[in-house]
Amino acid sequence: MQNNASILVVDDEVDILNLLDYNLRKAGYTVFSAKDGPEAIELAKAKRPDLIVLDIMLPNMDGTEVLRRLKADGSTSGIPVIMLTAKGEEVDRVIGFELGAEDYITKPFSPRELALRVRAVLKRSSEDRGPAHDKVVSFNDLIVDFSRHRVSVKGQEVMLSSTEFKLLSVLMEANGRVLARDTILDRAWGQDCYVIPRTVDTHVRRLRTKLKSAGKFIETVRGVGYRFKELKS
Repeated sequence: MQNNASILVVDDEVDILNLLDYNLRKAGYTVFSAKDGPEAIELAKAKRPDLIVLDIMLPNMDGTEVLRRLKADGSTSGIPVIMLTAKGEEVDRVIGFELGAEDYITKPFSPRELALRVRAVLKRSSEDRGPAHDKVVSFNDLIVDFSRHRVSVKGQEVMLSSTEFKLLSVLMEANGRVLARDTILDRAWGQDCYVIPRTVDTHVRRLRTKLKSAGKFIETVRGVGYRFKELKS
């Protein structure tokens, strides 16, 4: 399980930064640290970490703006991000998910919880699930290359996070069958996830937006869940 993965931790509180650094190194990860937004963006581009633990409340540039810039940059958009917040309010979680965060941890947190969350997100990022991983699937203007983890619409590449790509894969794999939110969570996030079923709605909305004209292929079935239009063999 990616015990040699590298992690960028971002927090302006020295005690929290030291706690994150100590426990992640103890778990076998390589750790980089940043104390504000600009430094975090610079390190993310230079080090290309496997995961970022990002505090929301930061000086100079808040965490949500850092996340927005990371996801807008092709060189860092694929790095999974766990948001760290003392607020614990639903609006903060929704904003983070809307911007592409993979998960969130509310302060105060236990070292065990931190390790479990990091391991779960890295697992989702490294696993390749979905249909025909050794093939390229074309559906109208949408082309999905599962082996290379690439998606394009009308010839233009679409930058998806690991969770968004997994979500698209799970929906396409169902091939026209309706999947309930709980089922999507189990298949895309894994059974050791810590997010609520409504998180699926946020990610589907973001995925549709990124897919532009191809977003219409993801259909909502009210009261049940979602399905991807049937792929014709």
